Amino acid sequence: MATIRNILIVAQDGRLQYEALLFAASLRHFPENRDLRLVVAEPQPGPLWQGDPRISRPAIRRELRALGADIIPLHSKVFGARYPQGNKLEALALLPTGEAFAFFDTDTLITGPIADVVAGPPTASVRVEPTWPREPLYGPSLAQIWGALYDRFGLEMALTLNTRFGADDWRRYLYFNAGWFTGTCPHQMGERLLHYVAAIERDPPPELATQTLFPWLDQIVLPLAIAAEGGGRRNTGLDGPKSLHYRALPEIYAYASDHAVDILEQVTRAAHLWDIFNQHVAFRRMIFKENGPALRQIIAGTPPPFTYWARRKQIMDAGYWVR
Repeated sequence: MATIRNILIVAQDGRLQYEALLFAASLRHFPENRDLRLVVAEPQPGPLWQGDPRISRPAIRRELRALGADIIPLHSKVFGARYPQGNKLEALALLPTGEAFAFFDTDTLITGPIADVVAGPPTASVRVEPTWPREPLYGPSLAQIWGALYDRFGLEMALTLNTRFGADDWRRYLYFNAGWFTGTCPHQMGERLLHYVAAIERDPPPELATQTLFPWLDQIVLPLAIAAEGGGRRNTGLDGPKSLHYRALPEIYAYASDHAVDILEQVTRAAHLWDIFNQHVAFRRMIFKENGPALRQIIAGTPPPFTYWARRKQIMDAGYWVR
């Protein structure tokens, strides 16, 4: 079967440029991934950015290119600084049309070969929390909220339901974490996602009157676009042995496997990279000042809290939160 050949991330000034370098270095750490094309979309200055969002560290730009990354300018026309999460939707247009792809948030550590990920129907990460929607006390129900969105775009919600769960359980409805997603044509999916975003933001169904759209808008439209293209929940290994969406470095030390920690430390301590990573406070404290291993000893054996905010609080209470 055909496999995914194009990998996309979005990198810009600040924390994301260091995360992008970690992503690229961990991707190439595995020889099986050497032939994958890595596209780094770099937002450019313009009307939608107050400052310059481009990668500011020449050393990071140099090392990304040495790792085989194609750094391509992204001229934001829809979101820019007002909703950085949405820039990934525009960035899809930078990939070759009609070729299977995988998008990853930069705060992702590659922990295994991903060149064998099958380019099947579109899918996304199911490591998701019940962040949206929030069911109002007096309605509408989850079924009515999601149903209104499927109806808006002429989609059949019944085909997407996980019927192991009841109508009041958020897990019944197709909802993904947008930390990674795959598709068969980036242009088709990107156009669809942007169309859905514009329609919902401009004229949300009445059932969404009590809902907050930001910062969840990309995750609201993602299941709709995936369903429209015949995709759904699918095991790719990207939620398990092949990649880790860590969100903040302390989470790797607190909750990830020994294998993931080993990959992190091998990559960041490489002779030609360690001095670059040492310039960022989170990498310096957690890795090079060895706060990470200390945190791991404190939390070892503790089941990770389900939500990001609970995990963050547990790490903060231990005195080791940094991002």
